[in-house]
Amino acid sequence: MPDDTKTATADASATPGRKRLVSGPGLLLVWLYGVMVVGAVSRSAYQISTEFDRAPLAYALSGAAALAYAFITYSLVRGGEKARKAALVCCAAELAGVLAVGTWTLVRPESFPDATVWSDFGMGYLFLPVVLPVTGMIWLRSKR
Repeated sequence: MPDDTKTATADASATPGRKRLVSGPGLLLVWLYGVMVVGAVSRSAYQISTEFDRAPLAYALSGAAALAYAFITYSLVRGGEKARKAALVCCAAELAGVLAVGTWTLVRPESFPDATVWSDFGMGYLFLPVVLPVTGMIWLRSKR
């Protein structure tokens, strides 16, 4: 009969001090952030490389969103208290960005000749850009 305590001890010592963030609903969160990384990176890379002069602000903001999604995804997968805190701060910054850009695109739509990931609070992405950071902050606070 195998000794499960040795395996559990070996797994815990492989990542000392790191609390796992990717479990249960956290796995879904990582998956959704991963999808957003792919969508935002591909969108912004294409737009920045082919038509940046048309709407530089919108495309730069989409690139910033892609970086935020990538950082949060990495932090969630990495785990640990420092990564949790960093992801929490980044989720708060992401939410602030979504709310600011979403409001800006509704109040002054002429400032955005083309949409960003965060335009209209992420309507083009099924409002995931506004739901994910809120969900992420709730999840990360519960993992203290």
